[in-house]
Amino acid sequence: MSNVVAIVGRPNVGKSTFFNRMIGERKAIIDDLSGVTRDRIYGFSDWNGKNFTIVDTGGFVKNSDDVFEAAIRSQVTLAIDEAEAIVFLVDVTTGITDLDEEVARMLRKTKKPVFLAVNKVDNSQRHLQANEFWSLGFENTYFISAITGSGTGELLDSVAELMPNAPENNMESDIPRIAIVGQPNVGKSSLTNALLGEERNIVTDIPGTTRDAIHTRYTKFDKDFYLIDTAGLRKKAKVHEDLEYYSVIRAVKAMDDTDVCVLMINAVDGLEAQDLAILGLIQRRKKGVVILVNKWDLVENKETNSARDFELELKRKIAPFNDIPILFTSVPEKQRIFQAVDAALEVWQNRQQKITTSKLNEIMGTIIERKPPPAVKGRIISIKYITQLPLFYPAFAFFCNHPKLVPASYKNFLENQMRERFNFSGVPISIYFREK
Repeated sequence: MSNVVAIVGRPNVGKSTFFNRMIGERKAIIDDLSGVTRDRIYGFSDWNGKNFTIVDTGGFVKNSDDVFEAAIRSQVTLAIDEAEAIVFLVDVTTGITDLDEEVARMLRKTKKPVFLAVNKVDNSQRHLQANEFWSLGFENTYFISAITGSGTGELLDSVAELMPNAPENNMESDIPRIAIVGQPNVGKSSLTNALLGEERNIVTDIPGTTRDAIHTRYTKFDKDFYLIDTAGLRKKAKVHEDLEYYSVIRAVKAMDDTDVCVLMINAVDGLEAQDLAILGLIQRRKKGVVILVNKWDLVENKETNSARDFELELKRKIAPFNDIPILFTSVPEKQRIFQAVDAALEVWQNRQQKITTSKLNEIMGTIIERKPPPAVKGRIISIKYITQLPLFYPAFAFFCNHPKLVPASYKNFLENQMRERFNFSGVPISIYFREK
């Protein structure tokens, strides 16, 4: 089960405001103009110890001639297909509209859990008006105010109950799990077939041929790991669907069940916004990552330093987290594909490593002594003690007297120093400051 929650509804009911509250940051654009949110926006949230991805869709407009609104209708349909739970947002100030009825009819056909959220209920009069929305027929109905946060906690309690504590699978936990992710038609299935030496996955020139995740045990050349690829032939009718959405949702589903992600990008197209979006999801989920620049053989006019210059530009774009192995591959020619496996397994080892408290304090304590954190508002910050936290990814607690005053620049300095002293290549690490 993948932890994906989609917010749907007609335009201008407050979906973006609700989305921003759920993820704790202002990411979606908010405006009174109908249809401001044209594309899906993705955010990462956690509630009651459950982590899930929230998708803010565009507003649903039935039978509109507007080309953007037609695309929005498609987005809502895809959100219903792919999400594990759906939050249907409506506006108490307008009452039930024909568009609300239309969305409700679509949602009643799905077997997915649907939560009806009546928004802008911020006084007693509106609370009485909101009762009419029970007529839409959804058992899970909540009266909320996205601006003030009223009622959103109860809604999230119910949503979080549906989310699994951990990815459900029958794989052995001590064996590395490597997922191949990336945009459509970058060569993910071709890479899987090349590694396995068989046509396990259907490969075509049509973007989006691959859809559902497949786990394959790889035991060749003294290596043992699970290879995860989104595989399965899509129906022809679905080939023209919104591939941007599928590429992200497939990546989300693969990430939920993996240790290391092999992010494939197209060498001809270079690093695109969608690649950065997927890389951001990998980082937020604290998964290891290796970047494969595939189809390098198709790049024309290559020179001696072409790969070096491409890598430098790539690292500039993905900064600040650019301590990532980058390989240039050509899957048909099997160029460096097995080096990619070695790199992914090394990243897995980096992610597993545990550093003793004594070694941490010996090495990092000396660095902090040489360059202590700057004084803030006349207060001297003193870091006394460092330890690694017992989490599934590398995380470290720095105990000090004023944890809230440590500037972000010094936190980045400490992370860079740790990366220099310990091998965390390809692994996001977290640093927390706690009061001693």
